[in-house]
Amino acid sequence: QVQLVESGGGLVQPGGSLRLSCAASGITFRYYAMRWYRQAPGKERELVAAIGSVAGDTIYADSAKGRFTISRDNAKNTVYLQMNSLKPQDTAVYYCNAVKSGQNSWGQGTQVTVSS
Repeated sequence: QVQLVESGGGLVQPGGSLRLSCAASGITFRYYAMRWYRQAPGKERELVAAIGSVAGDTIYADSAKGRFTISRDNAKNTVYLQMNSLKPQDTAVYYCNAVKSGQNSWGQGTQVTVSS
C-alpha cells in the first residue's frame, strides 16, 4: 500500500523559509517521479515543482522559480521542497504526489501559512 507522509509545514513570516519533506513507503521510490502541488482556499490545486525518477530533472511553476528547490534522497525514500523568500500568496496546503506508469498517489497534505 502506497503511503506518502508530508511534514515541515507551519507558520512563517514573509521572507522566511521552510523545508517540506515527503516520506514514501509501499513503493520502489527511485522509479517514481515526484511532485509537489499546493491548493489555496478557493483555488484549484496547482503544480509547484516536480523531479524525475531517473535523471532527477526538475521543473518549477513560474511562481516557484528562483525561490523553491525540489530534491530527492532515494536512499531515504524522501522528496523535499525547500522554500525560501516565502510570500503570503504561498499560503496553501502542500501535497506530495508520486507518479509512475499511470499510478498516481497523494499524501494528506501539510499546511503552510505565510503571515506576519
